[in-house]
Amino acid sequence: MTQAYPTIRLKPNAEARAIRHGFPWVYDNELVTDRRTRNLEAGSLAVLEDNERKPLGLVTVNPNSRIIARMLDRDTETAVDQAWFTARLQRAYSHRARLYDQPFYRLVHAEADGLPGVVIDRFGDVAVVQPNAAWADVRFTELAQALVDVTGVTTVIKNGTGRARTLEGLEEVTEVTLGTAPEAPIPVPMNGATYMADVMGGQKTGLFYDQRPNHAFAAQLANGGRVLDVFSHVGGFGLAMLAGGATSALAVDGSAPALELAEQGAAASGFGDRFATRKGDAFSTLEALAEEGEQFDVVICDPPAFAPSKKALDAGLRAYERVARLATPLVKEGGYIGLCSCSHAADLAKFRGACTRGIGRAGRIGQLIYTGYAGPDHPLLPQLAETGYLKALFYRV
Repeated sequence: MTQAYPTIRLKPNAEARAIRHGFPWVYDNELVTDRRTRNLEAGSLAVLEDNERKPLGLVTVNPNSRIIARMLDRDTETAVDQAWFTARLQRAYSHRARLYDQPFYRLVHAEADGLPGVVIDRFGDVAVVQPNAAWADVRFTELAQALVDVTGVTTVIKNGTGRARTLEGLEEVTEVTLGTAPEAPIPVPMNGATYMADVMGGQKTGLFYDQRPNHAFAAQLANGGRVLDVFSHVGGFGLAMLAGGATSALAVDGSAPALELAEQGAAASGFGDRFATRKGDAFSTLEALAEEGEQFDVVICDPPAFAPSKKALDAGLRAYERVARLATPLVKEGGYIGLCSCSHAADLAKFRGACTRGIGRAGRIGQLIYTGYAGPDHPLLPQLAETGYLKALFYRV
């Protein structure tokens, strides 16, 4: 049956070609926003037309957001129902099932998996869903049921927190929508170590899967060495490097709960006697370690997004440079430093420049030996730079 959707239209100066070639967003200044369009409910569906009224596809609409429309389907008559969700999730699931022999991965990476604004991380029988766009909030029940049907998970947790939802005008909420909440952190095997994911109260979905291949690379450098993991969260690089044969790892983070989970992960991995934590501000701790004369074979710094937007770019780049400048003196001659950014506003060239300047300002020379990105369970939509946010640079100092 033909669906009867309202229509919205691009302004004459809007770039319809980019939309035709796969760019998935329409900004509010590119759309004719008459009273009818402004009265559309957040999360509703509409047919997007160019200024000559030629259809471009089916989009979700949120008049309260700077991203006023997101491309959902090129078929303007498709029914966005549970069968539609099942097809999208099955396509995403088949890719991850081929990559991983255990059910621990990012199942859906938003626009890159055809589900705009939706992030789903899987932890065995538990799935944590971040519906960061209004349309996913409106259709969450169908999404959750399709998720159970495709993957067989028994618990679905809605994690509606974070900056993205604020920009969409959505309220913050964390709740179990299907099944029961885990009574304890979930052990997650990765790269020979065990990580503890707090899926109800932890940061984001409870664990970061994106660094998995970069953890594995760092583990190769750590064998027989002493390592420092700054901004460690729940053990991040430190546990992977211990699994790779590091003699010891010191994890630094400002969050006591995160460090407690890291300690639990180290114990579960059999590394408890080689793992130590230090709670404190990362910059102050780096300065204190230098004053104490400490040096390590491998130093990793994986901070939160210092440049979450273009407005924050200059300040963010200065912060990345400062991290590199303070961390580099802690690296032994011939040792390694890994510097990471999850800021999509800071592209690879700008981030690399900031890190290289920081190393130079520390009076050292760094050979860039490896550039890493998010794992293949975080596919990149080439037309949307935001999906390729993660960069990891490793230097030999």
